[in-house]
Amino acid sequence: MLQILDRIQYPSQIADLTLEERVTLAAEIRERIIGVICKTGGHLASSLGVVELTIALLTIYDPENDKIVWDVGHQTYPWKLLTGRRELFHTIRQTGGLSGFPRRSESKYDTFGTGHSSTSISAALGFAAARDLSGRTERVVAVIGDGSITAGLALEGINNVGALQTDVTIILNDNEMSISKNVGALSKHLNKLLTDPTYNKFKDGVWKALGKLPSLGDRMRIAAHEVSSAIKKTIVTPASIFEEFGVTYFGPIPGHDLAALTGVMQRVKNIPGPVLVHVITKKGKGYSPAEIQPVSHHGISGAEIKHPGVTFTKAFSEALLDVAEKDPTVVAITAAMPDGTGLTEFAKKYPLRFFDVGIAEQHAVTFAAGLAFGGTKPVVAVYSSFMQRCYDQVIHDVALQNAPVLFAMDRAGVVGADGPTHHGIFDIPMFLSIPQLCLAAPRDCTVLKKLVSSVLSDLSEPTGIRYPRGKEPELRFPSPDSLPKGTGQVVRKGDDVLLVAAGSMVSTAVHAAELLEQRGISVMVYDPIWLKPAPVEELRKLASSRLPVTLEEGSICGGFGQFLASSLPECSTLCLGIPDEFVPHGSTSELFADLGLDPTGVAASIEKHVKAIHEAS
Repeated sequence: MLQILDRIQYPSQIADLTLEERVTLAAEIRERIIGVICKTGGHLASSLGVVELTIALLTIYDPENDKIVWDVGHQTYPWKLLTGRRELFHTIRQTGGLSGFPRRSESKYDTFGTGHSSTSISAALGFAAARDLSGRTERVVAVIGDGSITAGLALEGINNVGALQTDVTIILNDNEMSISKNVGALSKHLNKLLTDPTYNKFKDGVWKALGKLPSLGDRMRIAAHEVSSAIKKTIVTPASIFEEFGVTYFGPIPGHDLAALTGVMQRVKNIPGPVLVHVITKKGKGYSPAEIQPVSHHGISGAEIKHPGVTFTKAFSEALLDVAEKDPTVVAITAAMPDGTGLTEFAKKYPLRFFDVGIAEQHAVTFAAGLAFGGTKPVVAVYSSFMQRCYDQVIHDVALQNAPVLFAMDRAGVVGADGPTHHGIFDIPMFLSIPQLCLAAPRDCTVLKKLVSSVLSDLSEPTGIRYPRGKEPELRFPSPDSLPKGTGQVVRKGDDVLLVAAGSMVSTAVHAAELLEQRGISVMVYDPIWLKPAPVEELRKLASSRLPVTLEEGSICGGFGQFLASSLPECSTLCLGIPDEFVPHGSTSELFADLGLDPTGVAASIEKHVKAIHEAS
């Protein structure tokens, strides 16, 4: 006999299941997710925590018509399994397979694509306003986590929801932890709601009602009635900040009790105006290692994926600790990512000089500007793709005022399985386009450490350092003792082509040069180290007798190649980088090959360029 999960062809079938069957379905979903993700890698703990919530949503709402908007989207594996993608689930995050996040192009049930946090409330309100204008009647639901709701965008959305007073339901999934421990006043407020005696009365009342029932199959009807009666008592009018925004608050609700959860959602479905349901879940539910260590199991690598060697993140962490020990004015800032950015040890050693501002990158940047003008040396450690969220603050609050801030941008370039929302390919155009910003790209961990030390020894202007995810390349080259801005280094000699490779692409450039040597083309490889100010004069001299080519792991539009070509108008420069398109998810090796940015692809492009130049002359 088929398992219940394997019988689900359409999400509408879930509402026809008994409560007992839904409980079994939840167990099967967890088993399937654990089995697949422990092999392929992915966001495990967050998806395990929302299994019952996903089933309840598909029981109460009709995804053929209603709009369910997920926040971040890394917790939507149960949603994918139940909305027609079960047979492809083993391909998740693999090249050509399912995305690890909601994608409108992947399924009609993915109402809104996402990968970064705090977007769901604003997007859901947009759907609701469009519905009202057209006279339609579909339900609109936003699902958001306790970490994401602290961000400025989410609070702006709630503020507008309260002003419009239209029908929209917000499900606050509170597992008391986003990726790292939540911080801030709103997080403390949610914790206060959890300890309110009303919640404990509600929880005990529902569980007591369920315990009296002789038949699990009958529990849904009676429990729903008990929940409906008790729910009025769970409204914490004076205590809930959401009520002050004009949003009716219900909760907290036990998020792994399907009877209680479904009963509450059925009750609030028809309440007019904006409603927020506060649901309490456990990250990693059903998988002991993830329950015990939800941070390390937030996102896991597949069993076959190994990361030996020194990583850039580790090198940054060591360099920062080194400088901070000698300079008490160095402070570090993260936007809810102390582990991912390598600041955990700094936080332990210098707690008073460490600031986790929560999922609030915009605030982090402006906060850093204030710290800088207050006499400290602030280091903002952030993922490259998340740096996009604070473009205005970098311009208005840092660059315009020449605030001495160091931006340490991890995960720069192609990051692989997380896909287009996480590839860090826009930081180079972003920084190069802003006056009074400097930008460096280290080729290995030694250069990264020297850059961190050099910049912080005399932090007099806003500066960014971008570096890739994972371990450093196997190729090593002697690095200069000092790294003054506007200077670079020749790492390989050659006579025909000047290949200027930025940061992570130096190793690729050398391998490509070796291939071209076999074809009779001699290639000099130059590492600019500083992309801005670039070593233009030195490159002009080198390019006078060689064909210039640039290579970067970033967007070619507005990137370093075009920036350098504009500085060397007398040269016919070939610019190699990521084309004007969003890069899909997949393994980094396959993506580089598809982009023509592996050694073979780079060599082929240069050979074609050289032949074209010779033929034209």
